[in-house]
Amino acid sequence: MKIKYTLLHKDENSEARYGTLQTNYGTFETPMFMPVGTKATVKSLSPEELKEAGSGVILSNTYHLWLRPGEDIVDKCGGLHKFMNWNGPILTDSGGFQVFSLAKNKEKDITEEGVHFKSHIDGSKLFLTPEKSIQIQNKLDSDIAMSFDECPPFPVTHDYMKKSVERTLRWAARGKAVHNNPNQSLFGIVQGGKFQDLREYSCKETVKMDFDGYSIGGTSVGEDKETMYKMIDYGIKYLPKDKVRYLMGVGDPIDIIEGVIRGVDIFDCVLPTRIARHGQAFTRTGKINFNNAKYKEDLSPVEEGCDCYTCKNFSKAYVRHLITTDEMLGGRLLSIHNIRFLIKLTEEIREAIKENRLLEYREEFIKKYESNNKKND
Repeated sequence: MKIKYTLLHKDENSEARYGTLQTNYGTFETPMFMPVGTKATVKSLSPEELKEAGSGVILSNTYHLWLRPGEDIVDKCGGLHKFMNWNGPILTDSGGFQVFSLAKNKEKDITEEGVHFKSHIDGSKLFLTPEKSIQIQNKLDSDIAMSFDECPPFPVTHDYMKKSVERTLRWAARGKAVHNNPNQSLFGIVQGGKFQDLREYSCKETVKMDFDGYSIGGTSVGEDKETMYKMIDYGIKYLPKDKVRYLMGVGDPIDIIEGVIRGVDIFDCVLPTRIARHGQAFTRTGKINFNNAKYKEDLSPVEEGCDCYTCKNFSKAYVRHLITTDEMLGGRLLSIHNIRFLIKLTEEIREAIKENRLLEYREEFIKKYESNNKKND
């Protein structure tokens, strides 16, 4: 079946929404954070560990799975769920972000038909079209597929962005025309960079195509925070209230709160596992860097009061030992904690929305998070 979003409550003091997302694998509350399993795995974590952390929907990457092991292998294994043993919803991105980062000559390599680029694995020449991206995702059999969009760099001129938006709209229509998996929902992606008129235009034209959900693209690509928040504001008001809204590639705790306040429902990002592999952890008082010698004899958990496996079983001193000796368990334990931290954050956000106190929650969270952030470095 297609996913179904139900709006249950809107915060009285902001655009924040509490709702549910009905999927083939159950119904999940929103706002939610989705861990990223780029190559059909959230780096170093098992499905059981993700479930224990409270994960609902997880994300995998079309580009990487196309190259290795290939969509045909995944299809022969019974689809992505059976391949990675994940008994929950999966969203696959289109591969567009990776492809455009690999296209060296933007004017030459990005054509109306598709994108020419070289494999990051062996340098072989590849060509990806909107139709091919959707066909790959059909075979992967994810619950949610993403349209193939052009991902412009930041910043670009208004003229460049206008042409890019128009191409993305044409590509969205082409992809939608070949989408043929009845159990898979298809999301449209809105672009427009920092330009208010183009964000509005992109949203209105994408909505006309009647996708199952809508993604806000082109953020978190190098712009400052204020610009990113404006990008969300410029377009989200034109998205339908009965469809889910997805902010792509955003995983900073404050950015998640700010996105929810503006009406976003779901988020994804590699940030929690990436910073974990570098010895960093999210806490209510800012990020902790375990390379810091002050944690060498600290017997307290990564965060007091956290209910994750790491905090219930290990001390800061032990985690620091693992990180500074390059033991892989260190990154695993911090990944578990960081993912649980963001999922717990969205759980608290949902309660704040239901009680119409999200703006107060934001102020309390930021005051504690930012005031102590520098002390933890």
